[in-house]
Amino acid sequence: MKKIHILALIVVVAAIGVVMSLSMNSSTYAGFTEAGEHPGREYHVIGTLSPDRPLEYDAMKDANSFSFYMLDNEGKEMLVKYSDTKPQDFEKLDQLVVIGKMKDGYFAAHKMNLKCPSKYNSDQVPEGFESTSYTGQE
Repeated sequence: MKKIHILALIVVVAAIGVVMSLSMNSSTYAGFTEAGEHPGREYHVIGTLSPDRPLEYDAMKDANSFSFYMLDNEGKEMLVKYSDTKPQDFEKLDQLVVIGKMKDGYFAAHKMNLKCPSKYNSDQVPEGFESTSYTGQE
């Protein structure tokens, strides 16, 4: 074989390897229903905290175990067990994304992305400041 053929073969094999590794490690956005249908697959689930359910976290017992109930965007409620510490101000968040897999009737999350409420409302003006708008003219 010529050197060019060997080089082309190496490039093709490397490209196939990259495509296969990317497809195996990719996770998709879904609800708890779809995640439950494929328990071995990793999913991103978007939702909110269940308002009437307690958060379970005891740093003295196990600092890397935090569980809570979450409603996905389809309205399905599921127990989520997060394998890390409870994030600060977790109760105040607006929305969250949990990343993990379904296991034995709960969602095992290894990562979370939180969307916390804005610190300020756009219509709030700090005390002592006037609400003015700049038009660029004097």
